[in-house]
Amino acid sequence: MPDKVQGYPLRPVRIVVGTTPGGALDALARLIAQRFNAHYGQNAIVDNRSGAGTQLGMDVVAAAQPDGHTLLCASETVLLLGAQKRTRYDVLKTFTPVSWLTTTAYVLIVNPVVPAANVKEFIAYAKARPGEVRYGTPGVGATQHLIWERFGGLTGVQFAHVPYKAGALATLDVVSGQIQTTMTTLGNAIGPIKSNRVRPLAVTGLKRLQAMPELPTIAESALPGFEAVSYYSLYAPSGVAPAIVNSLNAAMAQAMQSVDAQRAVSADGAEIATAMTPKELRAKFERDFLEMEKAVRGAKIVL
Repeated sequence: MPDKVQGYPLRPVRIVVGTTPGGALDALARLIAQRFNAHYGQNAIVDNRSGAGTQLGMDVVAAAQPDGHTLLCASETVLLLGAQKRTRYDVLKTFTPVSWLTTTAYVLIVNPVVPAANVKEFIAYAKARPGEVRYGTPGVGATQHLIWERFGGLTGVQFAHVPYKAGALATLDVVSGQIQTTMTTLGNAIGPIKSNRVRPLAVTGLKRLQAMPELPTIAESALPGFEAVSYYSLYAPSGVAPAIVNSLNAAMAQAMQSVDAQRAVSADGAEIATAMTPKELRAKFERDFLEMEKAVRGAKIVL
């Protein structure tokens, strides 16, 4: 049982989520709230503050008292918005990473008319048609946009970007043939894959997905070391006592090993993240931020 901190929590804890109710992030936050109640004997309430690409939720936590009673459950968008200079504060100095919760690799899919059975064939196909192969993403500057820019840079392929309002819309247009390809979540892709309306080529993580072990990674198929995943983490405002951060970190690590957590996460095509201490997570937080800044500059993204 993770160590508790005397006097914490003193009142219900608010877990802020920068999206509307019903999505994968909201579901994870509610699962965490349940486990929080079980461990600390105090209520945890999910507070949905959607808007400005999750920045509204970030702003709420950034301005909160650093006493551990207001937390943020968010994706790597926390870093991405900071790297894009869309926040009025330095995210590295404003937030304390508490726990790394889940990771989600993307699935590279193509319309069946694309004559490619694997990543190498897809690269060769696109390279022979510079600027003609269209890929979809959830929007300019989104995580998938940066992944495609990196993929194009490493392969020497010039792709054409088509931004959408959501990744699911891009997947639908791959099915219809409006665009040729996208990198999307397994949740978006699994239906079209099973019905043979799209062809999966690879996944973007360093290891194969438990849900589709037959599908290779981009790293093993064509680009050794290539990794691009989305992840959900728990953050606190900077200044929260280390004892509280350590207690929350241990409690969340235990919670994510529960059967209900693993079942909920795998249903969405995600996986439980490797447990990290707050110090290890801070180092990852800083490395990822620098990589995103570099990617934003390299892609010359104008928001």
